[in-house]
Amino acid sequence: MPPASSTSPTLHLACGKIASGKSTLTARLAQMPRTVRISEDSLLAQLYPGQIASLADYAACAARLRAAVAPLALQMLQAGVSVVLDFPANTPASRAWMRDLFQQADVPHVLHYLDVPDAECKARLRQRNASGLHPFSTSDAQFDAITRHFVPPDASEGFDIVRIAA
Repeated sequence: MPPASSTSPTLHLACGKIASGKSTLTARLAQMPRTVRISEDSLLAQLYPGQIASLADYAACAARLRAAVAPLALQMLQAGVSVVLDFPANTPASRAWMRDLFQQADVPHVLHYLDVPDAECKARLRQRNASGLHPFSTSDAQFDAITRHFVPPDASEGFDIVRIAA
């Protein structure tokens, strides 16, 4: 992973299926100096406890959260702080929102793409669910439904992509 310069704030983004390791990676990235991590799962769980029961619920709550987080992320980047967005950059639409952030802030970015097979993600997901440590529990059927919307990033979208294989 390219190092973020202490004089150049960087926006770090994560793309990968559920349980591919996005939160683990973003937690590690956030250990860099002058770096802040913003976690969608943590914020959604705190702001909407028990209110996200379907993909439509998630989409509505996540849209409101993105609208609230965007100005904060921009302020941090413009103040010289690197930002790690632990939000899924899993569709062209979600990535367009993220691209707008680094373009508005005029800062470098890295899109970390965790390329992990479904079977491995599901095995990790079952372990995560069993641990009870994650704010959301996702079934295999929900994984399949959500993964149908997953679109791997493409260089034509204008991102600096770092692919991380399983």
